[in-house]
Amino acid sequence: MEQFGLSLEHIVQRSEQLHMVRRDDLRVGDIVYVKTLNSVYRIHVEEHCSYRVSGGWFDRKSDLPVRTTIAGCTWGGSVIKVDVVAVLGLSLEFGNCVTTSPIQRIILIRREQQN
Repeated sequence: MEQFGLSLEHIVQRSEQLHMVRRDDLRVGDIVYVKTLNSVYRIHVEEHCSYRVSGGWFDRKSDLPVRTTIAGCTWGGSVIKVDVVAVLGLSLEFGNCVTTSPIQRIILIRREQQN
């Protein structure tokens, strides 16, 4: 019998090797820029699990940064890594169910590095 897709064990092993920004490593005031295949997002950390987001889909649907949550990052389908804000190669899923194209680049700017 032929097996399709990736096993859960393979996904877990692969996730530990990816470049990522973990949710618990962020502090209020930090900014994460996420470049996806199709857009650029600016994610400003407001408090634990609450973000002000602009760019991409949000700029097309609203003229102000939107306050939202981040569900995590996904390979697609129902497998989601919930302890992260951004992972290279995965798609970012926001709390309003908007899912981005795959992430190409991540830039983290700490609160202390901002003018």
